[in-house]
Amino acid sequence: MADGRETDEEAMRAFFPLSFGKAPTRSSGAASAHTSTLRKAQNPSAKPSTYAAADEDEDVMVGPPRPPPQPAGGEGEDEEESGGPMIGPPRPPPRTSASGEGEDAGGGMIGPPRPPPVKEVDEEDEDEDEDEDGDDSDDDMEDDGEGHHRIPLSNEVVLRGHTKVVSALAVDHTGSRVLSGSYDYTVRMYDFQGMNSKLQSFRQLEPFEGHQVRTLSWSPTSDRFLCVSGSAQAKIYDRDGLSLGEFIKGDMYIRDLKNTKGHISGLTGGEWNPKSKETILTSSEDGSIRLWDVSDFKSQKQVIKPKLARPMRIPVTTCAWDHEGKRIVGGIGDGSIQLWTVKTGWGSRPDIHVQKTHTEDITGVKFSTDGQILLSRSMDSTLKIWDLRKMKTPLKVFEDLPNHYAETNVAFSPDEKLIFTGTSIEKDGENGGLLCFFDRRKLELVSRVGISPQYSVIRCLWHPRINQVFATVGDKKEGGTHILYDPSISQRGAIVCVGRAPRKKSVDDYEAQPLIHNPHALPLFRDQPSRKRQREKMLKDPLKSHKPEAPVNGPGFGGRVGTTKGSLLTQYLMKVIYTLISLCIMYVTNFWLVSYFHTSNQCLQIA
Repeated sequence: MADGRETDEEAMRAFFPLSFGKAPTRSSGAASAHTSTLRKAQNPSAKPSTYAAADEDEDVMVGPPRPPPQPAGGEGEDEEESGGPMIGPPRPPPRTSASGEGEDAGGGMIGPPRPPPVKEVDEEDEDEDEDEDGDDSDDDMEDDGEGHHRIPLSNEVVLRGHTKVVSALAVDHTGSRVLSGSYDYTVRMYDFQGMNSKLQSFRQLEPFEGHQVRTLSWSPTSDRFLCVSGSAQAKIYDRDGLSLGEFIKGDMYIRDLKNTKGHISGLTGGEWNPKSKETILTSSEDGSIRLWDVSDFKSQKQVIKPKLARPMRIPVTTCAWDHEGKRIVGGIGDGSIQLWTVKTGWGSRPDIHVQKTHTEDITGVKFSTDGQILLSRSMDSTLKIWDLRKMKTPLKVFEDLPNHYAETNVAFSPDEKLIFTGTSIEKDGENGGLLCFFDRRKLELVSRVGISPQYSVIRCLWHPRINQVFATVGDKKEGGTHILYDPSISQRGAIVCVGRAPRKKSVDDYEAQPLIHNPHALPLFRDQPSRKRQREKMLKDPLKSHKPEAPVNGPGFGGRVGTTKGSLLTQYLMKVIYTLISLCIMYVTNFWLVSYFHTSNQCLQIA
């Protein structure tokens, strides 16, 4: 009987993994790494909410809510009797029979717990349940039961390396590779899979010398990316940072922008089509928006000239695609927002034109996924929410959001229940760079997250796949990219490399030490005391020291020709001419006298 029971237990154990019933083992290195990256409370006073820690004295709850305490007399007593906490999944509820007994006479239930009984519902209820399941498919993005969204804010790491403010940011669709562009004219590439806890970039690029990097955008397949700088030509790179080409520059002497082959002034923005891997969009200070084919760098596909009150060149400060790649929106320098629909035979006439939306330059525009909401961010310290079906007036205007950078954007959360943007530091302001979160449905401020006490926040992004928030900061001296995450609800990304220690040096590692020779330390070039006097003599000798000859001394003073201070050029010439005439007269006189005496002598001889 005993052998049969052991055989049954082994057969039953084969249905379960080897780790079933064992206490989970946690990596001490990863735990300590996450402990070192915990964020300090930097949230300024704002509307009370559960987006951040309520009180500094209380511990911040990280991860899903704790389970309710077990009632006395239940499973808690069994745990106390067993001498330790329960290991493994929770016990199944007691099985009651028709007679009301707790379990079968055969003993406890073996195997996984039974599924709950299926309720009989109507078809309408089934449809509603399916819709609810579809909306709540991602537990990381759902509410906590009271309508509060969970933002990953417990931990933070910073990607450093730039020497000025980081003005461009792009994360590929898998969340493994990050691009950051800066005012220091460089682009840095980071790879979470290959980085360690030092968080160093694996490649640095300089697209155009002396031009700030303004926008970076990945292709839909993440095999290439677009780099837009302050020059008139956008560049395309592959995933590893190798240049694939740059678009042509137009002729600046042609007045009609539609007849030029490319932009003629600095670019202000650009974005890759989210559905087509061969089409990109760029905007420029020359007042045009252009569509390009990546396979042809010598010509553009379409030139869009915004509608203006007067025929002039007003810069297009920003542009963006919708999520289907069928509509284009542009922020114009005159404060207007114009929208075009990409279709057959379409031209420059906008489908939607709203004038005087902002009083200053528009720095960022963003479509919602459903295509009904449009966000606009401006340097007039406002964020406006627009309904594309009623564009006459905005749905909501959020003010007191300082913005001093032309690249400041606005973004949605992955479930689009939140809207967030960064703020800049003011000279007399008390707050540093912030991330402000707004509720899309209630149209109200719900949280302000302090990112940096001394740097402005420019670009922000919430990646849906890894559930991590990116924010770029910086000033004239330093720049970086802050990554906010929560180990309980975030996946991969920065979590992969935070707990990865740098590689230790091995005894087999060989590094050739460079030899530095100082020429002045060699005996050949060393000054000898015995040669000092000899060298001084040589310096005094004009031939050996190759002393240049002194200028020729002659008549004149202060640039004037003559022997005295008051003589002029005319006086000098007259003196020279007089001397020449006198010499000529003397020569002629002497010649005449000699001829006379010679003739006289001949006459006397003849006589």
